[in-house]
Amino acid sequence: MLVHLSVHNYAIVEHLDLELDRGMSVISGETGAGKSIMLDALGLTLGDRADSGVVRPGADKADILASFDLGDIPEAHNWLAERDLDNDGPCILRRVITAEGRSRGYINGTPCPLGDLKALGELLIDIHSQHEHQSLLKTDTHRRLLDEYAGVQELARQVQLAAQRWKQTRSELERVTSQGDEQRARHQLLSYQLEELENLGLGDNELEQLEQDHKALTNAESLVSACRQVIDQCSESDAGNVLSVLTASLNRLSALQGQPGALNEATNLLASAQIQIEEAVGELNRFLDHFDADPQRQQQLEERLDTIYTLARKHRIHPSELPAMQQQLFDELESLNADDQAAERLGQELAAYGRHYQEKATELSTKRQKAAGKLGKAVEKEMQTLGMPGGRFSIQLQNYEGSEPNTTGLEQVEFLVSANPGQPIKALAKVASGGELSRISLAIQVITAQTSRVPTLVFDEVDVGIGGPTAEVVGQLLRRLGDRGQVLTVTHLPQVAAQGHQHLFVHKVRGSNATRTAVSKLDETQRVEEVARMLGGIDLTDESLAHARKLVSNAQS
Repeated sequence: MLVHLSVHNYAIVEHLDLELDRGMSVISGETGAGKSIMLDALGLTLGDRADSGVVRPGADKADILASFDLGDIPEAHNWLAERDLDNDGPCILRRVITAEGRSRGYINGTPCPLGDLKALGELLIDIHSQHEHQSLLKTDTHRRLLDEYAGVQELARQVQLAAQRWKQTRSELERVTSQGDEQRARHQLLSYQLEELENLGLGDNELEQLEQDHKALTNAESLVSACRQVIDQCSESDAGNVLSVLTASLNRLSALQGQPGALNEATNLLASAQIQIEEAVGELNRFLDHFDADPQRQQQLEERLDTIYTLARKHRIHPSELPAMQQQLFDELESLNADDQAAERLGQELAAYGRHYQEKATELSTKRQKAAGKLGKAVEKEMQTLGMPGGRFSIQLQNYEGSEPNTTGLEQVEFLVSANPGQPIKALAKVASGGELSRISLAIQVITAQTSRVPTLVFDEVDVGIGGPTAEVVGQLLRRLGDRGQVLTVTHLPQVAAQGHQHLFVHKVRGSNATRTAVSKLDETQRVEEVARMLGGIDLTDESLAHARKLVSNAQS
């Protein structure tokens, strides 16, 4: 339960330290004194959104701290232990908002995201506000309240996730198969083009070698003629050739006696030239011996090159890029094959998700059906005590049309009511007046709170629009809830205030330069005076004090 609330520089609250007990704690005070501000500050420690406007003017930050005794909340203990946030003492939630609008949250001194504050807060406190009766006009609220009463929130979440997975998988499957005809045509084209390239079988460096060989065959006549002419000039011409000239020159120099050293070098160079010419002639002869100028070979080369060039023109690329194009087509074809496999896999997943959804949704529907009758009877009973004799209340579960999974389950939940005897039962939004809606809302909140596993319940002016004898019944209902745990009730009704186990009075303290909010825990005498003020205004009379004393006395007995 909530044992301590500390608020610093929040709105008009400069400093507030509040100790809280078990049972029903009544919070009262003049309008604008800051009763709801306390609960708003508490909400910040539970993960509510905030902005810089909540910081008290002149302060650099607002700091709110809430301490909880987790003795009766094993779920919260487990939640903290799973995240290594537990400690031996009370659980402390803290929220700091700076004047610049930055916000930080802490659990037991460890920084944490607001989502963690909210998740833990749902295990610690259940807040019912004065605006909840307006939300009763929405069928989403009807479903949420029924699920809370039935204790199937986790099952409902599983149904929602199952439906979402089904829809996501279906969207992905539709995306993969939406271009089926186009993809099949593309697959056929790629297969044909890839087959052409595979049949071509262009080897590494083959194109370069083919072009060299073709060039050589094309120039075969002039090539052979040039080679023979060079051979003739170097070694075979009777009119004179290079080798015969070199040989004669070497003989002439060698015949000289006592030649200078410089001539020896010249002789060596001529001998070397002679050797190189002889080797060159040998290479030329070997080339001519092995050179094949077969016209049939040239035709084969031209046909092969023509096939390569034609295929390259078809793809509008250079012939040397054909191997890269073949790999690109192969990769794209593999991707299309993967899409086909993905479509098959997604189809199987879609069917599995559909079966899982149907299983969970059917289980949820069964539990809703069972809880709907119990909740309807319980709310109808409370309506009788809240000044609506003869009123009727039931919960209608109407199946959704269509076969697609719905995130909220198999049915729509709607509250039906008849506020007065003899009136037909109709949708709540169509028949309930403002006052009736408030009482029905309170009846539902009281009933659902009785089944809540959260030990601290907060009711923020939920009795608005209720008065007379009904107000006393409301107070008795809230006190009954306080007997099983902790209830914080903000109220303007003296009949409700008198029922509390303790009474907190919120008031403004005005200084010379500023106004701040303070909270006092009232003793017995102060409590009677506050109830009397709520009964008859600022001026306390003997009659109002006596009436207040009787209300408090009756409540305590």
